[in-house]
Amino acid sequence: MNIICEDFNYIQYFLKEKAGIAIEEDKRYLVESRLSPILKNEGFSNYKDLILKLKLERFGDFHQKVIEAMTTNETSFFRDSHPFESFKNIIIPELIEKKKLERGLNIWSAACSTGQEAYSLAMIINELSHNFYQWDIKIYASDISKEVIEKAEKGLYNQIEINRGMPISMLSKYFRNENDHWKIKDEIKKMVNFMQVNLVCQWPDMPKQDVIFLRHVLIYFDLHTRREIFDKIKKILNPDGYLILGVGETTNNIHDSFESVHIDKTICYRIKQ
Repeated sequence: MNIICEDFNYIQYFLKEKAGIAIEEDKRYLVESRLSPILKNEGFSNYKDLILKLKLERFGDFHQKVIEAMTTNETSFFRDSHPFESFKNIIIPELIEKKKLERGLNIWSAACSTGQEAYSLAMIINELSHNFYQWDIKIYASDISKEVIEKAEKGLYNQIEINRGMPISMLSKYFRNENDHWKIKDEIKKMVNFMQVNLVCQWPDMPKQDVIFLRHVLIYFDLHTRREIFDKIKKILNPDGYLILGVGETTNNIHDSFESVHIDKTICYRIKQ
């Protein structure tokens, strides 16, 4: 079933207004493929009925379901590897030295999907735990999707998900096998605080962050939305903290409050002093 131009235009408007997601004109096929399961499950005979429900009902579970259907949840453990190596070998040792009097760190995985990035950070912190005696270290993890946050909180992954980036040494150390799945151990799970956050809406009250991972999500937003998100990051990132974006994502020529710094193979961003 094809979506007509008028209905496609409303989906574009809805996704931009409620989630900041910019859908280009040549992505009509993507909207059709992502929303067709909802069409079938809800018993709609066409996309116009789906659009009508979006328009008439107050924002709720159905609207969230449409947003989540259009959200890509692509992730893996230690994705791209080098940001995690820089985090472990350079960024964290530097922050330990700078914050040795405060003895606290806040780290945010701001588009965590099903949790692999956040748990990767937690495992690294645990590996360095001999440097953190009596430190208060909090790892926050958020995503727009309630469904993927619920999966992340369970910390349960199938073999395919584990094969994507998980070193065998950490698998044996931090997971236990459960019925052909792998469940992350409680010592790592309890290090991460999961929450549902829509980056284009008001953010929850959070302490100042020392490291923010915001990777592979800005590509879905237009320039104006990216600028607004960087405005929010500026307010919540500590002056000596680090913002780590995905490949091809940058603050350059978007927000002049940040400067790029090279840390080994990783490009990070800091607030200009």
